[in-house]
Amino acid sequence: MKSDNIVFAVAGVMFGLIAGWIIGAQQANPRVPAAAAPAASSAASASGGSGGRAAVLDESQVQALKNVADREASNPTPRAQLANLYFDAERYDEAIRWYEQAIALAPNDPNVSTDLGVCYYYTNQFDKALQQFEHSLKVDPKHTKTLLNVGIVKAFGKQDLQGASEAWQQVLKIAPNSPEAQAAKRALDSLQSAHPAIGGKPGA
Repeated sequence: MKSDNIVFAVAGVMFGLIAGWIIGAQQANPRVPAAAAPAASSAASASGGSGGRAAVLDESQVQALKNVADREASNPTPRAQLANLYFDAERYDEAIRWYEQAIALAPNDPNVSTDLGVCYYYTNQFDKALQQFEHSLKVDPKHTKTLLNVGIVKAFGKQDLQGASEAWQQVLKIAPNSPEAQAAKRALDSLQSAHPAIGGKPGA
């Protein structure tokens, strides 16, 4: 299953100096929504360029999963898998529909919840994204992948630089040797280079 959000890279500096902020997801198939600009396509840079291509949607796989979902009304797994396929194809509205169905059946899955929040971010629903991340963190307060995404949405969706800094510093405190911490450290370094008055030293 591709249900584990992983932030693979965060680069650039804030706002006018941004080269590209990247958050990703899913174990084997990184998903890299852009930040700073309005919700962008997967693997796109903040300046609007594309760093990769959307996955081609396998309609036969979609239909097979829909058949399973129809037969198994209480099973969240085929719904989450359908959402992942639509996400990778950059069809976020359809991904949202299936993630919402999956999370209704499995409300305590922070990975599916966070995937749904990222989709809300892609579709410019920043407040809704943050609300969904709040749900993820109620389920798992130390879910570092969610905290990384909180920072991205606060920085680029809400222009809340202090809030973004605090979210990324939490990642460093919770899992200082993780890939998420490496991404958070790069984000904080870029933020503090452009805005020295924001936050404090990473991990402070």
